[in-house]
Amino acid sequence: MSGSGGAAAGTTRVPGVRGFGQWPEEGSPKEEGKALRDSVPRGAHASIETNGGRPGAVSAVEESNHGRIPGLTAMRVGRMAATPFAFLRGSAGLMAYDLTRTPVTGVGAQICGDAHAANFGLYGDARGGLVMDLNDFDETVHGPWEWDLKRLAASLVLAGREAGADEDTCRKAAHFATGSYRRTMRLLAKLPALDAWNAIADEELVSHADAHDLLGTLERVSEKARGNTSGRFAAKSTEVVEGGGRHFVDAPPVLRRVPDAEAAAVALSLEDYLGTLSEDRLPLLARYTVHDVAFRVVGTGSVGTRSYVVLLLDHRGEALVLQVKEARPSVLVPHLEAVGLTTPDMGHEGRRVVLGQKRMQVVSDILLGWTTVEGRPFQVRQFRNRKGSVDPAALAADQMDDYARMTGALLARAHAHSADPRRIAGYCGKSEELDEAIADFSVEYADRTEADHAELVKAVRSGRIAAELGV
Repeated sequence: MSGSGGAAAGTTRVPGVRGFGQWPEEGSPKEEGKALRDSVPRGAHASIETNGGRPGAVSAVEESNHGRIPGLTAMRVGRMAATPFAFLRGSAGLMAYDLTRTPVTGVGAQICGDAHAANFGLYGDARGGLVMDLNDFDETVHGPWEWDLKRLAASLVLAGREAGADEDTCRKAAHFATGSYRRTMRLLAKLPALDAWNAIADEELVSHADAHDLLGTLERVSEKARGNTSGRFAAKSTEVVEGGGRHFVDAPPVLRRVPDAEAAAVALSLEDYLGTLSEDRLPLLARYTVHDVAFRVVGTGSVGTRSYVVLLLDHRGEALVLQVKEARPSVLVPHLEAVGLTTPDMGHEGRRVVLGQKRMQVVSDILLGWTTVEGRPFQVRQFRNRKGSVDPAALAADQMDDYARMTGALLARAHAHSADPRRIAGYCGKSEELDEAIADFSVEYADRTEADHAELVKAVRSGRIAAELGV
């Protein structure tokens, strides 16, 4: 017998609260995902339209160089011209154009936007441990989950070819990555929400992905990562100055000192950066003094963007180095409207990168924030935070399948933080239909990328576009 304050059967005593789920839940996310197969068959992901209006590889690279530091664009072109895999790493915008001509389910997630196989790695957590996850978010947006998965799968084919693996091994790597993504999403869909959020701890990753043949490589990378610290970088890249401080030493073409006014602008921008951090981090940074700023070239696709390292020293002279890296608009944004998805305006590109990273990673850098330097948006993070990575293009053929399964699982975990895993799992299903389709796509796209790379190399050799090779 219910009292006068009781609620009717099937309802709760309190009204719905904004930001929380509804009870009872409307519809079934799993069934909604299954229903999407009618309009977007899983086998359709094998296809990619050929379009006469597609930008040429060279014009796409030239367009992506706009707004970069002119003196560094030749270095960027040179790095992209090194191999087809390197070309893919620097051409996320061109692939986004191509992906708009592939099927999409319309299910959005926070995506990396550049989830190629070299953008996974190790980094340090706040307690000195090592975490493995996605680790580059320059292009992150709310977009189609399929785009990240297809970029990962195609990159594995290219990395395998560069490593000298046979074509069957390369195709299987794309197949295994997709299968691992699908199975991981199904696992997450079955778990309680909090368990799913924290699932697949790093110590369980190798077993979950059946990546035991990769253990030796991961152990070597982990050992190297533990020594990859701010202190070690500062010891190699700075020298003592009069008064007991330190400053950076030129190491062209990668590291160079900057004029005093430029250094001051970067240093003063850190005041605004502090306002983007959790307040409990401020006493830590208050124990450091800013000593110097230098410009440092980074990455492949990022070459030519403005990127600084800032040297901080504590009372013992121990170093902490921050990276202040320009945050340009995501190259995916112009292509989202074509597939019916939009990404919210975050008001600041550095904020977009930081929030996207925090939405996808299980653990993020405790000093991750953003700022503005002379009107340009930047992200700020620790530099050399015990980072390490596996070079997928240097793996043995019998390790490609392990690495593919591991990265596929990590990508599913990252997507499940912002998209309901039940909906994606419902679409992907139990069969290998999606795995086969994306493997077919990946081989075709790898062939297309090799043709793009050949076009760029030809343009470099003819002098149409300048390139600095081997830097």
